[in-house]
Amino acid sequence: MCHNIKETMNEYRILIVDDEEDLCEILKFNLENENYLVDTANSAEEALKMDLTVYDLLLLDVMMGEVSGFKMASILKKDKKTKEIPIIFITAKDTENDTITGFNLGADDYISKPFSLREVIARVKAVLRRTSVEKEEEKAPERLVYQTLVVDIPQKKVSIDGHKVSLTKKEFEILFLLLENKGRVFSREDILSRIWSDEVYVLDRTIDVNITRLRKKIGEYGKCIVTRLGYGYCFETK
Repeated sequence: MCHNIKETMNEYRILIVDDEEDLCEILKFNLENENYLVDTANSAEEALKMDLTVYDLLLLDVMMGEVSGFKMASILKKDKKTKEIPIIFITAKDTENDTITGFNLGADDYISKPFSLREVIARVKAVLRRTSVEKEEEKAPERLVYQTLVVDIPQKKVSIDGHKVSLTKKEFEILFLLLENKGRVFSREDILSRIWSDEVYVLDRTIDVNITRLRKKIGEYGKCIVTRLGYGYCFETK
């Protein structure tokens, strides 16, 4: 049977579709312990009657009744509302042909029975991490714009009134960070960890120097980069 979804923010929703009820409950219990919201269905027919668009991941058994996991996946991939939902196949069939069939249908991973619960959890985390990053990248804007100040993200260029502003890599990254998060105050430690993350030893003074240079280079918009004494820096809109 299908279990109700708890309406919770910032949690992934997973649907397990398997005709082995005991296995469904074991997977559900262990995934819920990892703070996922988990529902179960004991056939593809049951699952296809549900609103699948609410799920972030489907775990599908291959060998089920009249509609197999492969068939269900094929149906979902043909529907624009569900084609992007990640799928992990769980199956007792572990031949090369079956694995290839699964991946050709757009599967994100393939787990053969018997499996360890730790392996399932690790693979679930890996698929969700990868797909969430891909979604964020799809949403990422090509440009950040404030009045006539334009930051071209793919080309790493800045212009004001259509005129190019030459910034160093660090200056560009500071501007991008502050402009993308307008109104948010970043401490020196925040800026160091985000922009100088690979460098072993950087003085706070280095950030101040880069901020000072950046303000001069972006002219009237330099006033938007405000120092909050004792806290850090932010980009304030007028």
